[in-house]
Parts: sequence; structure tokens; C-alpha cells
Amino acid sequence: MGVTEAVTPPSPFDPSSLPPGSPGDTGAAVTPEDVRDGAAVALAVAVAGVLLALLWAWLAPRVQYVSNGEAVFLRDSESEARIGSDGTFFALSAVLGAASAAGTFLWRRRGGVPLVIGLGLGSLFAALVGWRLGLWLGPSSDLAAAALKAGKKVPFDAPLELMAHGALLVWPMAAVLVHLGLTALWSPREQEPAGEWAAAALPPHAHADPAVPEPPQT
Repeated sequence: MGVTEAVTPPSPFDPSSLPPGSPGDTGAAVTPEDVRDGAAVALAVAVAGVLLALLWAWLAPRVQYVSNGEAVFLRDSESEARIGSDGTFFALSAVLGAASAAGTFLWRRRGGVPLVIGLGLGSLFAALVGWRLGLWLGPSSDLAAAALKAGKKVPFDAPLELMAHGALLVWPMAAVLVHLGLTALWSPREQEPAGEWAAAALPPHAHADPAVPEPPQT
């Protein structure tokens, strides 16, 4: 009379048995080095906001006022200099955003979530620095004092003004989009060994050759 062998149920799938980098690998994706790199990018890009302020104060077209001794008026009511000031800030922010993204990518080609977050936050802070510092570097906001200093019927420059505050988002949006594009196109990719992770994912009983029958038990 034959002895029936007890069938051992298949062991549950263990994700830790997968090789590193294989599908289903639950290893930590963010390392302390990634967080450090993200913080470094945020700080470096934020400091670059000083460059935006200098360029904006230098290149933005000027709106001019004139005083009649009693009140201050626009010298040219049809001037488009106010729109030009916003356009200059927009264009500079887009160029600096693309430049900061390219610099970040060249420094760390592997990308990563902390790097993108650091780039986005640093870019937003840089835009705020460029805006507020640019206003301070531009002509005085005290129109009465500026009119008195210039004299009656003598044109003088109006202070810088950013009417479209949405332009503050141009730098971070351009930086993140360009960086993601560069990462998708040229970031290094690891070679995955073909078949290794698939074999490791199978339960132990599945590795037996089904074509070879087991010898009968007596």
C-alpha cells in the first residue's frame, strides 16, 4: 500500500527575495544624500534671485512722471512701459528657470524627488527675492520726494512695479518642466538583468521541472 506524501502549501511571496531594482522591490527610494542634494539646490537657486533683481532693475523700461508743482502726472499716458516691466520680469524668469534646471541636471543627472522639490522651492524663493530686491534697487517709491528733487516740469523715473503677480511662478514652472524634460531624455538608466527578477519572484515549488515525474513512493 503506497504512502501518500503530504503536499506542502506554497510559501507566500516575499518581496525581500527580489534583487535590487527589480519590479516589486520595496527598498527605500530616498536617501539622506538625496535630501542633502535637494537642500543644496534650493539654497543655490534661491541666491540666484539676486541676479534676477539686478537684471530686472537694469533692463526694465521706465515709466516717467512729471510734476507741475502741485501734483504728479504720467508724462506719457499711452506708454507701454508698465507692461514692458512685467514682460521683462517674465522673460528673465523663464531664462533663469531654464538655466537653473540645466545646471541642476548637469550637477546631478540621476534626478530624484528631493532634487525636484528643492529646485521648485528654491526657484519660487528666488522669484520673490528678485521681485522685492528689484523694487528696492529701482527708482524711489516716494513720488513726492522724487518730484521735489527733480523740479517742476522735469521728468523723473517712476518706481518699478510688477502688476501681474502670476509672473512669480514663471521661474519655478520653467525650472521644474525643463529639469523633468532633461531627466527624461538624458538621465542614465540602470541595466536590469533579464530574467533574474522573474525567477526570484516564483515560489520554491514552481522551480521544479513539470516534465520530469517524481518517483512513486512505496
